[in-house]
Parts: sequence; C-alpha cells; structure tokens
Amino acid sequence: MGNISIILRRPPYGTADASEAVRHLLGAAAEGLSAKLILVDGGAVVARKGQNTGATEYLSIEAGIVDCIDMGAAVYVDEKSLDEALLKAEDLVDGVKISSSAEIAEILRMSDTTMIF
Repeated sequence: MGNISIILRRPPYGTADASEAVRHLLGAAAEGLSAKLILVDGGAVVARKGQNTGATEYLSIEAGIVDCIDMGAAVYVDEKSLDEALLKAEDLVDGVKISSSAEIAEILRMSDTTMIF
C-alpha cells in the first residue's frame, strides 16, 4: 500500500490550492492509500470548523475535510501555524490532529510521495 502526504500551505479561499489538495486526498483515500493532509502556514485555516463562505463564489472546504477524515485519511495541523492563525483546538473540525514540527517531519519522512499545494 502506498503512503502519500499532501502539504497545504495556502489559505482555504482565493486560489484552487485548498480544494485541489482536498480532492487529491479524497482520491488517494478512495484508492486505499495511506493518505495524510498536513496543514501549515495559511493552510492551518482550512481546518477551522463553521466556515462561512457567504456570498463568495467558493464552496466551504470544511465538508471536504470531514469527508477525508471519514474515509480514513489523517489530517494534521502544525501547532505553530495554528497559533499564528489565532486558532485553538476547539476551533478545529473534529478529527484534525495538532502536531509539532518534529511530528510532521516524521510523517513526511515515512511518506512514499509528497505533494505540496
């Protein structure tokens, strides 16, 4: 079985990066790969629950994150990036794991493939 990690550094809206990262993660999970999404920098905001896109043209990324977790994909958020985004554990979608830089480095070391968005 393959092991893929997807790093998302961009915020959830404004570009297609977040939706593409989630789409690739869903595809990997559906194919039976060990799939992990790692949220760093602006990507940390992707894990926030209760996202409201209002009158924008964007769909909420939150549902995609929940689907990924339900399909067995792991979602990690860098604790430093979370602090910089002024978010706390209770602000996150259920099932998202807060991880240190060392933990994230180990996840990446164990990955067969890494994609960066």
